[in-house]
Amino acid sequence: MKGETILTDLLNRYSELQPLKEQIVAATEIMIDTYKNGGKVLVCGNGGSCSDADHIVGELMKSFEGRRPLSKELQEKLINLSPETGKMLAEKLQQGLPAISLTVHQSLITAIANDISGEVIYAQQVVGWGNKGDVLIGLSTSGNSQNVIDAMIVARAKGLKTIGMTGETGGKMREWSDVLLNVPECRTAYVQELHLPVYHAICMMVEIEFFG
Repeated sequence: MKGETILTDLLNRYSELQPLKEQIVAATEIMIDTYKNGGKVLVCGNGGSCSDADHIVGELMKSFEGRRPLSKELQEKLINLSPETGKMLAEKLQQGLPAISLTVHQSLITAIANDISGEVIYAQQVVGWGNKGDVLIGLSTSGNSQNVIDAMIVARAKGLKTIGMTGETGGKMREWSDVLLNVPECRTAYVQELHLPVYHAICMMVEIEFFG
């Protein structure tokens, strides 16, 4: 795996994360394998973790720290289709790593909550979006958020890999996470403060793997 210096830097800046080194590497490798095999990443969480889910998707779907120019083939197709606009698109657009936040589809979420149950707003989306070989990242500071757990159960049933991001105990999500990133804090705000540098490092390492 490329990007070892990013991991080293993370652990130097946040020494309390040192016990999670192997899990961070494992989570990164799962995401890399998924993308190499044409899969995608789904992400969900509640409250502050909802914002983190959206944040992760933002780092994956466009350039984060490195350059991600479109492939020459796509650039040429754009220019051939529309010389003026295509040239602009070829220059400005960036390659994305497919990722979907399950927190943002308000019409769908409210329909699920109203017609089925509020607890399954994420699980129902995993039924629709998830395919074998994809990844679900579930964020919950306690590890006990039922709607996230339900999504992880469905993900496991459908053959997705699951990455849990929780506080120290891992809660019930420990059972449903192929990789558990249980940062060593229990207070909600402090857990979220450690989640951010972890997923930033993972996204940077994934980016370097594909775009250098």
